[in-house]
Amino acid sequence: MHNWKIFIDVVALVLLYFLFFRKKWYTQRRDIRLMKILMYIYLSFVLFFTMMPIICNLPFVFDHPYNINLVPFDDYINGRGDVIRQIVLNVIMTIPFGFLFPLTQKEEKRTFSRTLLFTLLLTLSIELLQPILNDWRSNDVTDIITNTTGGLIGYGIYLLFRPISVPILNNIREKKN
Repeated sequence: MHNWKIFIDVVALVLLYFLFFRKKWYTQRRDIRLMKILMYIYLSFVLFFTMMPIICNLPFVFDHPYNINLVPFDDYINGRGDVIRQIVLNVIMTIPFGFLFPLTQKEEKRTFSRTLLFTLLLTLSIELLQPILNDWRSNDVTDIITNTTGGLIGYGIYLLFRPISVPILNNIREKKN
């Protein structure tokens, strides 16, 4: 039962790409288009692991309580669950965002503060929407901290590999479309 709900969301993401983004991105430079496609694929996976099913749950968003934990690292402090695994996975989840986000931006917008802001916005969006869409999810301030940390690590990796990645993207740009 759960699989067909996720299938509907995946189909919606594919349709969204082909009906809207593909057409819009096709007019952009090849290097920018590649980075935006990679970012779209990455964000689709983030949605898959954090929020799906979405569409089939929309009619039921008000049928369950909104769960929120405002105490940072509460599960860790109280020894609940597989908290170390969750912390590590939350950091890892947003590392690609911190790396890819600057590469989807114009040169002058590839800043630490901009990446921090958008990583935080992504994380807040996920955390605020999870409990609305799924009754087994909760909003956790620890996730916001660890996801944002992952994005900043990703930005550090971007800075480290910038001397390599930017020339590669420039090479892709110079090739014929």
